[in-house]
Amino acid sequence: MKRSAERLGDDARGAAEHASARVQQEAMDQAERAKSGAASEMSGIASALRTAAQELRSGSPQERTFGQIAESLAGASDALRDRDLGELAGDVSAFARRNPMGFLGGAALAGFAATRFAQASSHPRTESANERSDNSASATYDEPAAHASTATPAQSTRPNPTRDSTASTGPMVVPAEPKTPGDS
Repeated sequence: MKRSAERLGDDARGAAEHASARVQQEAMDQAERAKSGAASEMSGIASALRTAAQELRSGSPQERTFGQIAESLAGASDALRDRDLGELAGDVSAFARRNPMGFLGGAALAGFAATRFAQASSHPRTESANERSDNSASATYDEPAAHASTATPAQSTRPNPTRDSTASTGPMVVPAEPKTPGDS
């Protein structure tokens, strides 16, 4: 019975170690794919900036700036692609200890850029015929509100009793009564 319990304990420990190693390997693979994807994305942005720089007037400040940024991104992309994840983590940690405000600013900027990239990568919204007709209907709905702002104070405080509510294209707009001193 004691040997069976020890064997079960050893089997459980071995299974846990195997599962832990598998999870660690999967995490490393996922991180490596993310690193490779980020490096590829940076390389693509650098290429786009190079193309934009070539289309600008030669020697202009914009052309030089785009070219410099493109070269910096290309260098960072190559460095990211060639470095080990452990080295990258150590470098980021060392930078964060040396320059905490720069690290926080960079993290915020990276988060902003990632959010913008994710939004830009989402499915583009196209306006269908139904949405166009909805937009024109909302313009009709807003029309009475636009006319109400040009009414005189006497007109705006009283609803029009002769208006047929079934014939209107939108709800009747009745502005609030103006408050006078002494009203609660």
